[in-house]
Amino acid sequence: MYHEFFGLKEPAFSIAVNPRYLFMSDQHREALAHLLYGIQNGGFVMLTGEVGTGKTTIIRCLLEQLPGNTDIAIILNPMASAPELLSTICDELGVEYIADELTVKVLTDALNQFLLDNHRKGRKTVLLIDEAQLLKVPVLEQIRLLTNLETTTEKLLQIMLVGQPELKKLLARPALRQLSQRITARFHLEALSLVETKAYIYHRLKVAGMPDHQVPFNDAIIKKIHEFSGGIPRLINVISERLLLGAYAQNRHQVDKQIFAAAVKEVAGTATQQEVKEAAATRTSWHAVFVGVVAVLMLGVWFLVPDQAPANATISSAQHSSVDASLVASGSVIDARRFVSSVAMSSAPAVVASVDNAVISVATRDQVAAQLGLFKFAGLNAIDKQAPCTSLNKSTYECAKAKLNSWDELKELNRPGVMTFSTPDKKWVYALLIGLSENHALFLVEGSEKVISWSELVAQWNGDFLYVWSRPAGFEGSLQLGDRSELVTWIAEQFAKLDQQPAPLTRQFFTDRLQKRIELFQANNGILPDGVFNEQTLRRLNEALGMDKPLAELDEQKLQQQIGAKGL
Repeated sequence: MYHEFFGLKEPAFSIAVNPRYLFMSDQHREALAHLLYGIQNGGFVMLTGEVGTGKTTIIRCLLEQLPGNTDIAIILNPMASAPELLSTICDELGVEYIADELTVKVLTDALNQFLLDNHRKGRKTVLLIDEAQLLKVPVLEQIRLLTNLETTTEKLLQIMLVGQPELKKLLARPALRQLSQRITARFHLEALSLVETKAYIYHRLKVAGMPDHQVPFNDAIIKKIHEFSGGIPRLINVISERLLLGAYAQNRHQVDKQIFAAAVKEVAGTATQQEVKEAAATRTSWHAVFVGVVAVLMLGVWFLVPDQAPANATISSAQHSSVDASLVASGSVIDARRFVSSVAMSSAPAVVASVDNAVISVATRDQVAAQLGLFKFAGLNAIDKQAPCTSLNKSTYECAKAKLNSWDELKELNRPGVMTFSTPDKKWVYALLIGLSENHALFLVEGSEKVISWSELVAQWNGDFLYVWSRPAGFEGSLQLGDRSELVTWIAEQFAKLDQQPAPLTRQFFTDRLQKRIELFQANNGILPDGVFNEQTLRRLNEALGMDKPLAELDEQKLQQQIGAKGL
């Protein structure tokens, strides 16, 4: 394989967590010191950071340095209710309780007795909650009350909250001020600097066995890697892996600009970082022009401002997660044709005067045309232009029609698709949804993107949603421990691809090892970690492997700011 071409003993940039590749930057060491101090002094300890910045690395180091007399309960799925969470904590610690009486009082009393017994034995107890930004306010308040369990000298339970930056916003709410005041140590992991990115890359290459004479990345390429990834270790791994593979394909031992450009297009779509920078510069210049126009108009001088928006702007990839630009809105529709990473277009749409027109502006009476638009957006070929769904290769992709009842169900499905609406004159129309935020939806209309307020859609949506996704032949909905089939082999092979391993964990037999790998994947993707390979797990796995294109995620906060700035 390509790693042998570079003298490596194994792939250097696998995204799977491997202790041998542990890289501790200065900020990682500082974060670890903060957390260790917090645990020793009781109360709450909080670690936050963007996805892929190394929170798992810190936690792994922290757990390895805990004293041997420490019992720890790790919660990977914090979306449960207070009684469910307390029962899970008890289960993790081996606390006995009456299963028929799952009340907060019964569970708290049982946990309190266990903590007192542990204290008398000279043992410490730690509760670690991962993805803590998903916790509900009432559950967080119940967790706070757990720190009231104490002796006259010390807390009986040390609590670590680990989560994404949203956790900081959550704890800033007035209702949670008492909990926030009890946090004795907190640390936010930032992305790696350019110097740290270089050290990180060569650390992984060295661990993988790179010979001293091999230098696949020069300083210029490392700078490009840093700019592309933003210093996020997981993204550094992804682009570096593609770069080595690209160099291997061209029989080159060093990555050049052409190989880098090709890898970027493969990883992130057709929009390069230079294109994003140029578009951002256009946005900045438009802001300056707008300020100038306002100033001149106030003086009573009228003049024409030319349209400088790029004409060839298109949506780049489902991996792009925000709309951050000068969106020009009119009525209830925002024209978002410039949707490349964090850049949006600046030309105004037609005026939409009513809610009815908001839906009509993104919909078509032609259901087949809407389906063809979905196929084109998903990168699929419709052999039969009159019946696109019947022409799919059923062994790889299929059309699926769901009857959904809420925004939450649509968000969980997380696939572009055709929504069915009813017009005031009771006619069906169809619109291609490609992105969502909390309060807005992004539609693709004849090559242009438009954002509409969700509240203006829900009354006319009948709940029908048609989407396309990759589904292996013969998959009936779930596979679990003890099952035996070729599909089990297929699942194991997909995880081997995800982990960049040479061989799958199993073949045909659904083993304990495969179940544990699925549980870990589910926990990292906000799915109940039961080890059952169901449709929800398959959808998330397809996304991780790039087989299915998910919905684009709109930045709700920035949308609201831009809409508010325009007085809409």
